Amino acid sequence: MKKHILALCCFVLLFNCKNEKKTNNKLNIVTTTTMITDLLHNIGGNVIDIQGLMGSGVDPHLYKASEGDVTKLANADIVFYGGLHLEGKLVEVFEKMAHSNIKTIALSNALNKNGLIGSENFKGNFDPHIWFNIAYWKTITSYVAKTLSEADPAHKETFATNGKNYLKQLDNLEIEINNTILALPEDKRILVTAHDAFNYFGKAYGFQVVGLQGLSTATEAGVQDVQNLANFIIQNKVKAIFVESSVPKRTIEALQAAVNSKGHDVKIGGTLYSDALGDTGTAEGTYIGMFKYNVNTIVNALK
Repeated sequence: MKKHILALCCFVLLFNCKNEKKTNNKLNIVTTTTMITDLLHNIGGNVIDIQGLMGSGVDPHLYKASEGDVTKLANADIVFYGGLHLEGKLVEVFEKMAHSNIKTIALSNALNKNGLIGSENFKGNFDPHIWFNIAYWKTITSYVAKTLSEADPAHKETFATNGKNYLKQLDNLEIEINNTILALPEDKRILVTAHDAFNYFGKAYGFQVVGLQGLSTATEAGVQDVQNLANFIIQNKVKAIFVESSVPKRTIEALQAAVNSKGHDVKIGGTLYSDALGDTGTAEGTYIGMFKYNVNTIVNALK
């Protein structure tokens, strides 16, 4: 029933609320995840209006649109979202919006599918956690700058300049995190987390990544999954495992207990930001700050 009510709200709002008058000539941008919101702030600056649907610690896999969200979407000029079913419960809303005059942009469309990581559990789908490869985020940065320029040619110079400046920051980030990772011996580069959010990170920066849950937090880890991963940790002498900020820590705590019960000591090495950034106003509340924090946390715990 709730699903049908939401669908009805979508239809009503998409075709009625869009008539509300703007108070300025800025593009009205709506974003889904905090990573995307941060990216649009860096490229759009103060010449666009941005409203992010999700905040710090919010899991996009499980996020459901409220009536307030639907109103924001209905009044948007452009909606930027991750794609690849990252925002699983919003897919139906975006499909309905495709029939209106609201432009929806999936950032995953910027990438060549040959570089995407497939899923054994979801045949035909790809891992949506594409922001954990900085090279991919650079491609997406250029894509967003181009999209904004086409939508608002009067500010194309601003978008181009901001985009170039942000790309330089991403270049510096890549150099810094690669230097940090060099301090960790290759045989220690095993990253065990709550779910499979770090596969792109592992592929790009030389880590073996093992998630207790699958690509989506909508799936639950079973007892056998916990026991199998506990055995893997013992066999590979993994020193630390990691909680994720947007995933309940009970699964990792259960894994730690299973390992300890077998006579092997494993610590929780810290909390990583996976599907959402940290609090607004903190370093971890930005993409660059989040990436630095994650890499430092991982390396320090596994050394």
